[in-house]
Amino acid sequence: MALENYGPVVIFAFIALMFPLGTFFATRLFRPDHPTPLKDLTYECGEMPEGEAQIQFHFQYYMFALIFVVFDVAAVFLLLWAFAWGGLLGSGSLFAKVSIFLFLGIMFVSTQYALKKEEVIQI
Repeated sequence: MALENYGPVVIFAFIALMFPLGTFFATRLFRPDHPTPLKDLTYECGEMPEGEAQIQFHFQYYMFALIFVVFDVAAVFLLLWAFAWGGLLGSGSLFAKVSIFLFLGIMFVSTQYALKKEEVIQI
């Protein structure tokens, strides 16, 4: 291929890289900038802030969020597997059945491990 065939690609790449940079700097040029002590306060739904804005969350919240994400992904796989269950019965595919039960076993063991670990870390 000749180099002149890549001209539109180079132009597109240049525009794709310059557009975010241009908009970033354009917003800095055109925005109003009138700092006041009230504007520098932490936003708390229109109320005056009380105490520190930076607080430490307990590790348990992250653990529950991770477990939720894992089960959310697992639900998608199980739903797809349930739709294919009728076809698996007729074809006699032992590998598909064993693999899904292995998947469920791994999910069960990992959940039990996470919950046991969460009990140990109580703060």
